[in-house]
Amino acid sequence: MTALLLALGSSLAYGCADFLGGLGSRKAHVLRTVLIAAPASLAVELLLWPVLGASFSAGAVGWGAASGAASAVAFVLLYRTLAIGPMNVLSPVTALVSAALPVAVGLLQGEHLGTAAVLGLPLALAAVVLVSAGPGTGAARPSRTALLLAFGAGAAIALQLVFLHQAPNDSGVAPLIVGRAVSSAVTLAAAGLLRHRLGSERPAYAMSAAAGVLDSVANLLFLLAARSGSLTAVAVITALYPAGTVLLARTVLGERIHRTQILGLATAAAAVTLLALG
Repeated sequence: MTALLLALGSSLAYGCADFLGGLGSRKAHVLRTVLIAAPASLAVELLLWPVLGASFSAGAVGWGAASGAASAVAFVLLYRTLAIGPMNVLSPVTALVSAALPVAVGLLQGEHLGTAAVLGLPLALAAVVLVSAGPGTGAARPSRTALLLAFGAGAAIALQLVFLHQAPNDSGVAPLIVGRAVSSAVTLAAAGLLRHRLGSERPAYAMSAAAGVLDSVANLLFLLAARSGSLTAVAVITALYPAGTVLLARTVLGERIHRTQILGLATAAAAVTLLALG
């Protein structure tokens, strides 16, 4: 139950962070948003160090660094994906992709799926088709580029979570600190190389920083959940995060949801639930 609650909290924090990050990336180049979000995340994790402790062993540093590199890619791809929109289609697609790889890793590590989870896997694939198949009149249709970015973002998020899970259980927040330091450095280097393409638009500072803080909270809750439960269950429960993104997108931006997409979202929720129960 503890792992379930932590995973649900992680899901909610990820959903809110994605919405703010995607919205902020509409005001300026995505790298400008990430340049604020990543250091804000690092600041939160440094503040948690005295509270939760950190052991910088070789495993914690290595897996943390790998997670940070994946996180930098995930930040850029995800925020760019959500900036293109529509959020209510692309966020669920990203989530389902991000759940698939951790499930595979969990199974390879000896975790077993029950009957419910076995039923949930094909439902998840069906949900991807329904959510991204293309809405009818009056609803936004995602472009091929946006869908490819969504799949790439999902894969990067999955790698980030898998790498975090591999870090030693007694390492505290060390993997998070190392990972965020690496992602900040990678983002800074990318921004330096692409500085002439970043434009002159100022990013939404408060929105970008809030996205970074929420992402850090989400990572912490996921790490704690994965340490107290199975990776397979925790990953798919965390993949419920589009619920927050879609709700905010509909409330704040007025994005419409077609009946096919509603069916896809319902199927996605059923799939994630079955995987968690399994």
